[in-house]
Amino acid sequence: MIRTLAIALAAAATLATSTVLPAAASDQSKPRLKAAATVTGDIVRVGDLVSHAGVIASVPIFRSPDLGTTGVVSAAAVVAAVRAHALIGLDTGGVQDVLVTRASRAIAPKEIEAPVAEGLSKQYGLGKPKDLTLRFDYDVQPVQVEPTVTAGPRIKRLTYNPDTTRFDAVVAIPGARALRLTGHVTVMKEIVTLARSVARGDTIKQDDVVMTRRPQRRTPTDAITDSASVIGLAARRGLQPGQPLRNTDLMKPKLVHRREVVTLIYNVPGIRLTVRGRAAEDGARGDMISVFNEQTKRVVHGVVVGPSRVMLGDGETQVADTGGNLQTTGALGAAR
Repeated sequence: MIRTLAIALAAAATLATSTVLPAAASDQSKPRLKAAATVTGDIVRVGDLVSHAGVIASVPIFRSPDLGTTGVVSAAAVVAAVRAHALIGLDTGGVQDVLVTRASRAIAPKEIEAPVAEGLSKQYGLGKPKDLTLRFDYDVQPVQVEPTVTAGPRIKRLTYNPDTTRFDAVVAIPGARALRLTGHVTVMKEIVTLARSVARGDTIKQDDVVMTRRPQRRTPTDAITDSASVIGLAARRGLQPGQPLRNTDLMKPKLVHRREVVTLIYNVPGIRLTVRGRAAEDGARGDMISVFNEQTKRVVHGVVVGPSRVMLGDGETQVADTGGNLQTTGALGAAR
């Protein structure tokens, strides 16, 4: 009797297993409504909104929302749409509305504006595209295209009036309507300006220099554009911050000043003679200036070689007259 009961229980367990498993498998393959879907193209198909839609998955049922936007379709509308194609018993899973997003690729305003600048640069010789500032008559908005579109915008038509600086362009965008863009273009020039006030004679340092973009029409034609070329030069006059720098504003820094006591240097092979003198004029490195030799009471001429130092040429032998500080070098020193 016990053995008979055990066999009965085993049979019942087997029957229960054979009954439950197919039901679970059936639930997994049952058509089920999705809560959200992302689609491509103009058409929403059954398979986009319903999982396990079977042979009708590719059947179109709705139109897609606009590129890059999200639309809402009610669960009731989806149930009614698939019922027309013999799909009965759709499990909505409690979903009331389905969010449908249409995939897209956004072409940013900068991508749309770039061909206009390039066209103005190439067709009208207005300089490099990076030096052109475009001011449109209205804000350029992003354009949505299909994700599969890889080509960028291009100029279809472009005109420019140099008297008014106005442009009129038609930009073709693959997968979208062409855009007409109008506005003004300003040619910019990057120049060297100062970050602080600089007094006459002050030396320009790296921290004093600022590169600034200015409209070319309002910029001096001789404005300096290379910041490295002004480092180490001195202001010829007082200069203000933001002021465009010109070559006429700068000079080599003075290493010798008028009436300053300087060292006169005379070199010949094996001999170096130094004498004290007084500068008769200002001088920067490399300048030829006049110096009064305090030993000979004569005016000599030499080249400024450093702060308060002037090198005399071969013709200024009078510096070797009495009173100089004579030094010997090399073989001459050994001979002594």
